[in-house]
Amino acid sequence: MAISFSRLNLSRLSLRFALPLALILALSAYVVVPLVDHLTVRWFVHDLDARSSLLANTLETQLQEYVPTNERRKISRLFDKAVKDERLYALAFCDANGKLLYKTTTYADALGCPKSPEKAGALNSLVRLPQGSLHFAVSPIDLEGERLGNLILVHDMSFIERRSVDTKRYVMALFVVLAIIISLVTVFIAHMSWRGWIKSVRTILSGDIFSPINPDAAPEIKPLVSDLRALLHEMNLERRERDNTSQLWTPEKLRGLLHDELAGDEILVVSNREPYIHNKGKNAIEVQRPASGLVTAVEPVMRACSGTWVAHGAGSADRETVDSKDHVQVPPSNPSYTLRRVWLTEAEENGYYYGFANEGLWPLCHIAHVRPVFRSSDWEQYVAVNQRFADAVVKEAHTDDPVVLVQDYHLALLPRMIYEQLPKATIITFWHIPWPNPESFGICPWREEILEGLLGSTILGFHTPFHCKNFIETVDRYLETRIEHEASTISYGGKLTQVEDYPISIAWPDPELVASQPSVAETRKAIRQELGLPDDHLLGLGLDRLDYTKGIIERFQAVERLLETHPSMIGRFTLLQIAAPSRSSLAEYQNFDAQVRAMVQRINDRFSSSSYVPIILKVEHHSTEEVNRHYRAADVCLVTSLHDGMNLVAKEFVAERDDERGVLLLSQFTGAARELHEALIVNPYHIDQTAAELYRALTMPAVEQRERMRSMRSLVKDFNVYRWAGRMLVDAARMRRRERIIAKIQSHSKKHFARRD
Repeated sequence: MAISFSRLNLSRLSLRFALPLALILALSAYVVVPLVDHLTVRWFVHDLDARSSLLANTLETQLQEYVPTNERRKISRLFDKAVKDERLYALAFCDANGKLLYKTTTYADALGCPKSPEKAGALNSLVRLPQGSLHFAVSPIDLEGERLGNLILVHDMSFIERRSVDTKRYVMALFVVLAIIISLVTVFIAHMSWRGWIKSVRTILSGDIFSPINPDAAPEIKPLVSDLRALLHEMNLERRERDNTSQLWTPEKLRGLLHDELAGDEILVVSNREPYIHNKGKNAIEVQRPASGLVTAVEPVMRACSGTWVAHGAGSADRETVDSKDHVQVPPSNPSYTLRRVWLTEAEENGYYYGFANEGLWPLCHIAHVRPVFRSSDWEQYVAVNQRFADAVVKEAHTDDPVVLVQDYHLALLPRMIYEQLPKATIITFWHIPWPNPESFGICPWREEILEGLLGSTILGFHTPFHCKNFIETVDRYLETRIEHEASTISYGGKLTQVEDYPISIAWPDPELVASQPSVAETRKAIRQELGLPDDHLLGLGLDRLDYTKGIIERFQAVERLLETHPSMIGRFTLLQIAAPSRSSLAEYQNFDAQVRAMVQRINDRFSSSSYVPIILKVEHHSTEEVNRHYRAADVCLVTSLHDGMNLVAKEFVAERDDERGVLLLSQFTGAARELHEALIVNPYHIDQTAAELYRALTMPAVEQRERMRSMRSLVKDFNVYRWAGRMLVDAARMRRRERIIAKIQSHSKKHFARRD
């Protein structure tokens, strides 16, 4: 049955070859046959013209003798003798005035004579009479310079028509035979080629993809074998990747992936914020890690990749710690990658960073009820600084096809700028903040330029499918592109961009490091002593940048409502709010700082006593180690962002709770809420709901805490930052291989056709 089906498919393929060929030949015959017929008639008419001229010259002498003396009998015998030629149908003679004087019996009166002597000699044409087609020729007869008249010769054309019909038949028969022969040859070649290709492909598919190819394989397939094997290898890797979702991703696994998938490929990361800042201290230069979700996520990846990170050098001692190429090896304690710093003037930083990026794009994308501000001067600085970063990337690239990871909204124009200078580069852009709906994004005066810049990316990543959907809809609204919704790809300006969701995460804590830390119980006691709280005091933790998108004021209002509705919590519960200073030069952030401090003061004045304050506010930077200590000491962690891309504080809290205790209170407007379903999900705008869930968290039984925390820890452990980076890099490697395979196939095809030509 399989053989019959294969033969049926082969027959269908043969028909696909033969039928178009037969159609082409039929159309050719339709054009050629009339052309041949026309040419045949022209040749015969030309022959008859020549015969008529020759016969007229033969009769001219006798007519010059007989016509003046009107010797009718001699003329009749002369004409009758001439028309015995099977082709000559009739003869006639007309005088100079167009009067018919002599004719054979076969000459039809309807033929008449030329109306004017001037037309004599010019009249050679075909005449169709009821008895058939006739060739009508007029030849002038002169005597001593005077016109005697015109000799009219009429030839029978029936023999020409018979030969024309025969010619048509022969030509049609030739085309039919030619079509059959060519079709048979084509079908035979197609059968042999198809069988050769099928046999070769089956040989590859049925055996080890790394084994030598069968020497009997079709020669056309041999140049493509390595490409086919690469695609098969890629499919196997993707299948194993799907099958091994429970396997823990580690720095070692990421390094192995880079070695296997991107062997020899150069990795560059570009961001505004640098992973390590050098500042001048009282006695020495101090190294600081900024409070940034981007740095938290990307820095462990760079340690595994050993690439180059290009970033803005903003520290007071940054220039003193770089070499002549503006490089510094980081981390300071164990250098594993290169940090390349880009220097900006104060005007550039104000316009690009504080202006367009944080007064414009940040509130625009977070929809946090703060009006975005767009200035032309800020936009000009934003374009110029993006170009500065692009030039730095090109200078740092040692190959023409590096893998470049562009980070966040500060560098939205960078992908297109890099692509224009390094068209072979694989550019992965990750947008760390939310992407708004098309109507909201339409507020930006330079929306088209931002979209065009991002579509210079090979891969464009967002935290959630919802943000991907918003971006694609925004592009569809404002640019003329070709969008494949099922494949989630956008084609613009000759560049294909894959839009995918890559939920960002954190590096899972090193078990050895965790084992060396004080226990959770010891940490709880130490933190409470530092804060001046009793050992059994309930402690809530808020840890954010001092930013209006983080829902800090709404969090304080929920604490106030908790103390109002549950007076038993007064004196038993305190919220520790650690707020890292951020963008303090901007008016909106200065106003927000003042609002936060005023609200803390008001709530503390209302509920505090000599030994108790409900809210402890620390507006200062904390080291990673200090932050982790507070995670381990807290009973509940409050993440109440009004709009957030992911929010890694939620995942960091979960990762640090190896005691499987503590409760996560999580805003529904964070990307993390789409993954950490066991958290208590709240609407931060709903103050009563948040207060009620906070009370539930503080009174949750240990068994329920353990079940919820165990489930969230398993997810964060499996879907860590190395898996996030690995997914993007695997996708990048796949696209790089496909582009190289396409280039090879195109090159092979060009060479093949060049040889044929």
